Amino acid sequence: MILGKVTGTIVTTICHPDYKNRRLLVVQPLLLPEEQPSGDFVALDNSHAGVGDTVLVNREGNGARQALGNPDACVISVIVGIIDSLTIPAFD
Repeated sequence: MILGKVTGTIVTTICHPDYKNRRLLVVQPLLLPEEQPSGDFVALDNSHAGVGDTVLVNREGNGARQALGNPDACVISVIVGIIDSLTIPAFD
C-alpha cells in the first residue's frame, strides 16, 4: 500500500473488459524527503476519487485483484480509499 495524490484522469475509447465502468486515474506517490521519486503511475479507481484527492493505493497485483473482486483481472494498481487527513510526525 502507498499514499498518493491524484493528478489527472485518463480517457480511453477502447479498454480491456476488466476496466469496464471504472475510471483510470494518474497518481503521484507521496514520499518522505529521504525517499527517491519513482514517477507517476496509473491506477483503477475503486473509491470515487478525484483530481486533488490524497488516496491509498494497493500496488500489488493479487491484492488489487481481490479489492476488485475479480481473481483473473489484469490489474496491478487499485485506489482502495480516500484519505481525509494525514499527519506525519517530525523525525529527529
